Amino acid sequence: MDTLKVRDAKDVEEVVRAAIASEQPLEIIGHGGKRGIGHAMATNAVLDVSALNAVTAYEPNELIITLQAGAPLADVLALIDAKNQQFAFEPVNTAPLLGTPATGTIGGMIAAGLAGPRRIRAGGARDHLLGAHAVSGFGDSFKTGGKVVKNVTGYDLCKLLAGSWGTLSVMTEVTLKVMPKPEAERTLLLRGLDDATANKAMTAALGSPFDVSAAAHLPKSAFRAATEGLGDIAGQGEGEAEALTVLRLEGITASAAHRAGSLRQLLAPFGTATLIEDVASAALWTAIRDVLPFAASGAVGAWPVWRIVCPPASGAALGTQLARETGGDVIYDWGGGLIWAALPPKPDAHAPAVRARANAAGGHATLIRATDDVRREVDVFHPQAPGIAALSERVRASFDPKIILNRGRLTRSAG
Repeated sequence: MDTLKVRDAKDVEEVVRAAIASEQPLEIIGHGGKRGIGHAMATNAVLDVSALNAVTAYEPNELIITLQAGAPLADVLALIDAKNQQFAFEPVNTAPLLGTPATGTIGGMIAAGLAGPRRIRAGGARDHLLGAHAVSGFGDSFKTGGKVVKNVTGYDLCKLLAGSWGTLSVMTEVTLKVMPKPEAERTLLLRGLDDATANKAMTAALGSPFDVSAAAHLPKSAFRAATEGLGDIAGQGEGEAEALTVLRLEGITASAAHRAGSLRQLLAPFGTATLIEDVASAALWTAIRDVLPFAASGAVGAWPVWRIVCPPASGAALGTQLARETGGDVIYDWGGGLIWAALPPKPDAHAPAVRARANAAGGHATLIRATDDVRREVDVFHPQAPGIAALSERVRASFDPKIILNRGRLTRSAG
């Protein structure tokens, strides 16, 4: 396989133009940590942007940072953390789930667009992407957005790049919003609730005036016995972890503490909530964000994992039915709007059941972890309705008419 390492945007243009001329599609990678998501690509040429790894500009007082697409995510998070700042959408680190080294890049973070627990309050990756420099499938550089928050004139093209999995362009540089880290975080824990009751508790909390920044539920499970980050919180009973419903409040210390007290009273009908603070709370939410109970090194590490997004009110019923039908395990985030499902191995990864349930709830399901054989047999990304599929195809064709970039990653039929 040919690997073409680029040093700057000009190199990217040349590589893409050469690929167009030879009709040789390109796989775009930073460090390849998310290669296992999506379909095997119809190419033997790789465009490697890992050398585009500089921080171009960081203005903490302006709450913006401009980075080359190959900048390592871990280094960037350390840099902004030193200024007590963060990406508010809490990007998911897929390394534990996929069993890969933690070598994610900023470009991979945007291309995947996977947001963590604060998504329900802060929005997704696309909402924090202010601008981008990229090279299209025509081999032309273009710039979209800018370096200020209020800069929406005409089409906001950079929003399309978030979650496009490298199929529209090769990002070379991006500008992102950063936000101050909260001074304190408090998490309330309710134990022993079934999925439906937990859904009601989360809905009550999120509908309250107490500014809850995350709401998740981990059902009773025989598989989740010793998950890093959950520590003693998980509470063992007869060989299985008890059900845990968790609600996060963030802000200045006095405010977070006061709101936690008020929320505890509101939740009294669901049981007596216990409280964890700061470091323990952060470890718990990292475990939920990165789906550590389903980590590749854990009890269900060989199982396929689905990421299902649906209306929060439908989440409990969908997850309960799926777990019961398949013998699998589920975790709920986003107040029930995001379900992570680890299901026992099967040649089709239970795709018909998962997709039928997701469709019935008005949601969609993505197969995040599966073997190569399964990914050859199953649509990894949720099949789109005909109208949406036609629109998506027109958008893609306007960026990359020859399907040079990441051909075949999103659909089994392409290429």
